[in-house]
Amino acid sequence: MLRTQLCISRTSKNILRPVFLLLLVLCISASPFAAGKAGAASAAPSHIDAVLLIDVSNSMNKSDKNKIANEAMKMFIDMLSAQGDKVGIVAYTDKVQREKALLGISSASDKQDLKDFIDGLDRGAYTDIAVGMKEAVKVLENGSEPGHEPMIVMLADGNNDLNEAAGRTQSQSDQELDAAVAAAKQKGYPVYTIGLNADGKLNKEILAGLSGQTGGKTFVTDSAEDLPQILSEIFADHLKLKVVPVQSVTADGSYQEVTVNVPNGSVLEANISIMSAQPVTAKLTDPSGKEAAIPSDDVLLSKSSSYSLIKLLSPEQGDWKLQVKGVPKDKIDINLVFNYDLELKLDALPSKTYQKGDTVEISSHLSSNGAQVTLGNLYQEMKAVLLVTDTDTGKVQELPMDNSGAEFKGSFEIAEDHNYELKVRAEESSFYRESEVLTINAKTGAAASPAPGGTEPALDNSSSNTLYYIIGGIVLVLAAAVVLWLLRQKSNRGFVGQMVVEVLDGNTGEKTYPQYKKLSAFRGKFTLHQLLQLAPELKESEKLAFTPGKNDRLLLRGSEDISVERSGRVADAARGLELKSGDRISVALQTVDKTILLEYLI
Repeated sequence: MLRTQLCISRTSKNILRPVFLLLLVLCISASPFAAGKAGAASAAPSHIDAVLLIDVSNSMNKSDKNKIANEAMKMFIDMLSAQGDKVGIVAYTDKVQREKALLGISSASDKQDLKDFIDGLDRGAYTDIAVGMKEAVKVLENGSEPGHEPMIVMLADGNNDLNEAAGRTQSQSDQELDAAVAAAKQKGYPVYTIGLNADGKLNKEILAGLSGQTGGKTFVTDSAEDLPQILSEIFADHLKLKVVPVQSVTADGSYQEVTVNVPNGSVLEANISIMSAQPVTAKLTDPSGKEAAIPSDDVLLSKSSSYSLIKLLSPEQGDWKLQVKGVPKDKIDINLVFNYDLELKLDALPSKTYQKGDTVEISSHLSSNGAQVTLGNLYQEMKAVLLVTDTDTGKVQELPMDNSGAEFKGSFEIAEDHNYELKVRAEESSFYRESEVLTINAKTGAAASPAPGGTEPALDNSSSNTLYYIIGGIVLVLAAAVVLWLLRQKSNRGFVGQMVVEVLDGNTGEKTYPQYKKLSAFRGKFTLHQLLQLAPELKESEKLAFTPGKNDRLLLRGSEDISVERSGRVADAARGLELKSGDRISVALQTVDKTILLEYLI
């Protein structure tokens, strides 16, 4: 206690003031006099952390000779939210050919950086799927954000072509692949596979196995032109959305009109994909009849050789008119994928205990930005079912729910003294949502409870006071932790900018392609080994550490036995080296005869 008092006495008033305010707020919120009903937490829309994994071996010259897979990956990037998602890229042969760590998307230029990286991919000899999968999992482990939706999208023909001269065996590859798939499954990384079968030599089984074991989906195409449509399906499936076909148009050289309906005000983004073999020109009119400029602040445009994508940000509800003009006789396919700010919540159960013969009444509602949606027409346009799983027998009942009001209502009768899991699924033409899972133990009449991640049942008054005192004690501990956290805030500062990384092989003279590593994911301190994604052969690089300096600069420190040069001169990293934007350094590793080339950019 004395030690805590001494720490506080040395803390400035500027730090203590927000601490005591926070303590006061926490204590009031936890006291028995606080409001009896907690409000729903505001939930941000789901964001994706995706690794695009692509086979760039020479076998792809036949499976995908026109590199349409590259176009598909670029379209997937364009479909991501304007801000908030993260994308990494791993291009592999029998080694990691090129790689880009997870990049947080905050602007159109971030997306363009990723697409430029894809355009720069080259092909090489041999193939080892295990190498690619292992690296994709590692990229997610090192950069995926809590609360985001991680995923791996793999484009390959599913065939290995190992380098016998290197001594690599199929058995070794299989073992590493099994380990990588097990890690992806354990961490919740679904793998979506796209089998490229232009030459008829696709290994469907291996790709289907990767997806099946990790909770993803597998797709197969004999024509690389199907890839943009498949990527739309993957994007939609991962966020519980649906691809809505609008219309296929055979171009006649003039503007042809189609209607794009934005169904409600909860649409965050509307992605209109226009796929055509020839260039297409588009015009757009909003529901009020006013022409919408393409592009503009609220209407983004991305174009490639095989598609155009128009993204409407927070679009007005109603019928938008899209006019497209293409080369005569060219087929133009138009699809929609909406991104919604909608969750499906289960309301608290009316009773705390249930047994055989009881009827369980269930109600569920949609939530947008933490607030309950009360628009009756939105519910009436959806179909909802109550899914009841008897976990003792595995039998699943699908019971329709009433949607006539501004909620979904249903019930089921407990037929046996078994355990049950309940959840609600609601869907309409462009999206679906599923609620958290509730469990009921009808064997002992125990209280109904949520499965992990679900909503806690309501507490009665007899237990609430005890809970408040427990929370009060926890709050005091948290407040002390806040003080300590504030005292350590300086050493926990964030980073800005990015580091351009290249690796020069001293034996062959070969240099890897530049990789751009965003530093914003690090806090307080990171090592060069972390920046290099903990590659085992580069373990020596953990002797160098970076901390944030003043005026957006970096401070580099390291041991005396590692060589650092700046502008061709040896630098004393042991004393500390300050880096500003544009500074370049090289780090010579002795154990592997490789040199790491770094450039700091803001």
